[in-house]
Formats: sequence, C-alpha cells, structure tokens
Amino acid sequence: MTYLMSLLLIGLMLGLIAVASNPSPYFAALGLVVVAGMSCGIMISHGGPFLSLVLFLIYLGGMLVVFAYSAALAAEPYPESWGSLSVAFYGGVYAGLVALVSLFFCMGWSEYSWVPVDELSEQSLFRGDMSGVASMYSSGGWMLTISGWSLLLTLLVVLELTRGLVRGTLRVV
Repeated sequence: MTYLMSLLLIGLMLGLIAVASNPSPYFAALGLVVVAGMSCGIMISHGGPFLSLVLFLIYLGGMLVVFAYSAALAAEPYPESWGSLSVAFYGGVYAGLVALVSLFFCMGWSEYSWVPVDELSEQSLFRGDMSGVASMYSSGGWMLTISGWSLLLTLLVVLELTRGLVRGTLRVV
C-alpha cells in the first residue's frame, strides 16, 4: 500500500509541475487530467470512492469542456512543449522546490498516516463515505440542485465572455 501511495503522490506532483510550468493550454490540459486522476486515486485509497467518482466526473465532464473551448479560442500555431528551454527551466525550478519542501518534512511521520480506511472494515458495518452519501441525498438535495444550476450558469458566463464579437450560428446573414 505504501508503494501505491508513493506512486500516486509522485504522479500528483509531476502533474502539478506540468500544469504550473507549461504556458500552452494544450499540454496543461493533459497535466490537469493527470492531476485529477491521481488525486482521485489517493481519495479512493483513503476510503472515499463515491466522492472521488463525483469529483472525476464533474471535473472531466464540466470544467474540462470549458477549458477545451477556451483553449480552442486561444489556438497557437506552434505551442511550447515540455521539451522547450523555458518550460524545462521552470519545471526544474518547481521540481527543486518540491524536493526542498519534501526534505524539510521527511522525518518519517508521514509513513504512519497512510493507513487507509478499508483496513478497519472488520469493525464497521458501512464503508467510510456511505453514510455521507445517504445524508447528502436525503437532506442535501436542494444543495445538489443549486450546485448544478451554478455550474450551468458558470458555463454560460464563460462561453459568453470568450465569444467576442462573432455571433457564430446565430448571426444574421
């Protein structure tokens, strides 16, 4: 389990470095997908499979569509890739900062906090997040409705702001 958590955390850090160091939206979108996948894997290993599924579906289903639309409007003929000099420099700087911070906190205390919730399942009738899911759907249904409408409103506002003066298919010929 420690090896899996180490792999997920290293993938999360590499994805965050890829997003932070790359100015091109195309390669940053790939880094965001890696970050979402790794963080959902970390959440699953700590006993939250439903929450990680909701995060992954909402993130990839909603926010990445807006990001792809914005990236299509800012189309570059020759985007900077991970092999260019400036991106490699910033990636090295961010990787060095992550290494310094991890050396500062590397005292062995973090190895004992990686015990997942499922290892204590013999003493419980339910998984870690099942009671929260039932509570969210029973008494928090109005909050889910408000969240859905706010995501739709955010999508429409972003589309309106990035549209510009061109009317698309609604213009009069």
